[in-house]
Amino acid sequence: MKIINNKKEAIQELKRISNRTNSENNKNINSIVEKILQEVKKNGDIAVEKYTRKFDGFNPEPMQISARDLKDAWDKIDSNLKQALEVAYTRIKKFHEKEIPSSFIIKGEHGDKVQRKWRPVKKAGLYIPGGRASYPSTVLMNAIPATVAGVEEIIMVSPGDTKGEVNKAVLAAAHLSGINKVFRIGGAQAIGALAFGTNQIDKVDVISGPGNIYVTTAKKLIYGSTGIDSLAGPSEILIIADETALSKHIAFDLLAQAEHDPLASSILLTTSDEQAKEVLKELFKIVDNHPRKEICMESIKNWGLIVICENLESCVELSNSFAPEHLEILALDHEKILEGIENAGAIFLGQWTPEAVGDYLAGPNHTLPTSGNSRFSGSLGVETFMKNTSIIEFNKESLKVNSRDIIHLAQSEGLDSHADSVKIRFED
Repeated sequence: MKIINNKKEAIQELKRISNRTNSENNKNINSIVEKILQEVKKNGDIAVEKYTRKFDGFNPEPMQISARDLKDAWDKIDSNLKQALEVAYTRIKKFHEKEIPSSFIIKGEHGDKVQRKWRPVKKAGLYIPGGRASYPSTVLMNAIPATVAGVEEIIMVSPGDTKGEVNKAVLAAAHLSGINKVFRIGGAQAIGALAFGTNQIDKVDVISGPGNIYVTTAKKLIYGSTGIDSLAGPSEILIIADETALSKHIAFDLLAQAEHDPLASSILLTTSDEQAKEVLKELFKIVDNHPRKEICMESIKNWGLIVICENLESCVELSNSFAPEHLEILALDHEKILEGIENAGAIFLGQWTPEAVGDYLAGPNHTLPTSGNSRFSGSLGVETFMKNTSIIEFNKESLKVNSRDIIHLAQSEGLDSHADSVKIRFED
């Protein structure tokens, strides 16, 4: 993990980290994923089973996990985990219920009416990763906004282990969330199944949920025929700290991100030379006995960074430029620093709000924009699973009052039939 005290160098290093998934290798991945998607589109379940055997090492028969198995998973999980999931479910649902967009009607003075009407999509597909870790929290974060939106049918896919078994906590979270269609498949083939439909899996309208580069690439390639939540990359955290922040807190919070993935990024912007050194020392002390040491070491070696800034204003400037997925502000006057923040997926204020709070049960969604995308997008929410329709109704008087303006605008664009479609209504 580098320590930098030069602003120009820091800008270049932050740019390198932000672009860490953009490589020539992506062309090869695109080709592989495109082939998988086309085969799933053509051959359906046969192709899904083929690629599950090839990549995950098991034969997915039966592909669907029964409602009874989901209930058994809920019944058998540890009581402490069960309570934690219930607390998280309640808090997340309460937050997302506030997100429901309102339909509205505007009535004009001449009797015209214009409306925006919100409706849920009919079918949603949720992708829940497996692999390095299990993510029951991701089930809640995707399923709850979909159910709050009013989606009629939710289909969940999650890869099994080499024996074909999906993590019990993931299945328990699906049961708690009211999902009864769960399939033990993953990878690009699972995205293809949701996007195109197969004999066993219905085609969905929207796909949400994070995954590896193959899953993300598949979502990118099917977008347009099926909606998606976002193209999330590897996780990242940026911490702004002053001399009052505890180095041990910072070190643990950085590692909480690094342990996700070798491509995860952990960044500290500090105003203290001494703190920079202390954090680095603490970091390596903690990671030495870490159960995911290899992943953490690769992450902090390649994508970790500590920048010593001249002042907090400089920290804010660099943070806004990087536009992090997660931003922690560990400083005495965090409220003042917050005023200057323009770009961040989620912001965590003060020493009692580690990023893990948001990952699990604070309420706001933990599916967030990465790789600088918080400059123009936000978290997954209820609107991800909804669509809006405009409804317009003019009467004779309101069209007549507005006809001249419509005609002038149409003629200015050279669209004569647009203009004539208004004129003709008043010729008789």
